[in-house]
Amino acid sequence: MESQRNISEFILLGLSYDQSTQTFCFVLFVFCYVALLVGNLLILISIRSSRLYNQPMYYFLSHLSSMDICYTSSVTPKLIADLLGGTKTISYGSCMLQLFAMYFFGPIEVFILTAMAFDCYVAICKPLHYIIIMNRTKCDLLLLAAWAGGAVHSFPQLSMAVQLPFCGPNEIHHYFCDIFPLLKIACTDTYIIGALGVANSGIFSLVAFVVLFVSYVFILFTLRNHSAEGRRKALSTCGSHITVVILFFVPTIFIYLRPPTTFPEDKIFALFYTIIAPMFNPLIYTLRNTEMKNTMRKVWCQILFSKEAHN
Repeated sequence: MESQRNISEFILLGLSYDQSTQTFCFVLFVFCYVALLVGNLLILISIRSSRLYNQPMYYFLSHLSSMDICYTSSVTPKLIADLLGGTKTISYGSCMLQLFAMYFFGPIEVFILTAMAFDCYVAICKPLHYIIIMNRTKCDLLLLAAWAGGAVHSFPQLSMAVQLPFCGPNEIHHYFCDIFPLLKIACTDTYIIGALGVANSGIFSLVAFVVLFVSYVFILFTLRNHSAEGRRKALSTCGSHITVVILFFVPTIFIYLRPPTTFPEDKIFALFYTIIAPMFNPLIYTLRNTEMKNTMRKVWCQILFSKEAHN
């Protein structure tokens, strides 16, 4: 690998050169990251400490919260640190590790969202067979498939990245290491690798989005035969899921389903699927879910009362 490159680190140009803008972004993203950690940890602990953990939807939601934390933590702490410092450097090894983590945890989130859509479809369209179809063994198999899918998606991306020769400018026009910005500074013809990157990420995102969209078409079609109360409850549950899907997939498809090039706007769109969507996931799944709110209130009241009794 050393013979293919003569640089040991990259410079991340970040979001802006303006110092006041960087200060504003630092405060904003510290708040976002803390809110993301607190919100997802609240959901994770509440579900694991209650009977909701035995229900497939909340079982998947607890794993989605874990992936949100892992996925965002592969990017946000470095971004926050760079907003404070001067030169935003990242070593070659750390860059490759960050790229691997993004393409590993991101697809796992996609597969978990797909599993949650399948759970929603079975609950509404095949309620009499729900317990048989969505038993714990099958839920575990779906999660195992999600992890396997993340590995299958990430290793080819990492393999393409480590084979790139870098012999010139080492400035990455982004706030994290991604495949398209790396292709831009590689000193070789990157057409084939770029096309493979589009197929691996762009088409994957589009197919996943279409599958989710079709599943909700079936769900909405089936809801016509339900009572008004049943439709309201089902739409409330699925509505939060649809919101998460839109926040995550629309910017992802915009960036990856196109010829492998970069635009200044990519940084803004990337914020949605790396920070904004994971931060809003806890709010979306709790504010519109009465059962989740009641469980969180009950679990944390028990924790507080037990601490007071112990003191």
